Parts: sequence; C-alpha cells; structure tokens
Amino acid sequence: MKRINFTLTLEELSLLASLASDQLFRRQFIDPRMPGYKGSPEEVARGKALVGRMRLILDAGNGHSTSATAESQPSKEREIIRKTSLSAT
Repeated sequence: MKRINFTLTLEELSLLASLASDQLFRRQFIDPRMPGYKGSPEEVARGKALVGRMRLILDAGNGHSTSATAESQPSKEREIIRKTSLSAT
C-alpha cells in the first residue's frame, strides 16, 4: 500500500476524526437498513482503527510526536488499558 504524508493542524485533524467517526456510525448502523445495501465489515474495521489513531494523536496534543502509521489496538482494549493504568497510580 502506498503511503502519503500531509500536514494538518490539531483543529483540522479533530474535524476530520469527527467526520470520519460520523460516517462510520452511518455505515455500521444506518446504511444496513437501506434496501440493497452491501456492506464491507473489513472497511469499517479499518476506518475504526484509523479514527482511533487520529484520536491518539489528538490526545497527545501539542509537544508530543506520535506516529500515525503504527498499528493501534482496538478501542475497547485501549480503554481498558487506560482505566487499568489510571487506577494503578
């Protein structure tokens, strides 16, 4: 797969993550109710992983360099790890 790089502000990335998340919701819960819909669960899963990576970058905020090309854990597992880490401190 070919990789591309481009620059975004945190605000632009936040908007893009929000729009992508909304579209994923539509593909997962609304579109399947439409007549003739043929979904792609693999594409939805890739989209969720991508939104998760964007949110990790946004969470890191300013001053931290985070690679968006690294594979991320599914969001539920990531949330469990965060909760475990917070309760351990």
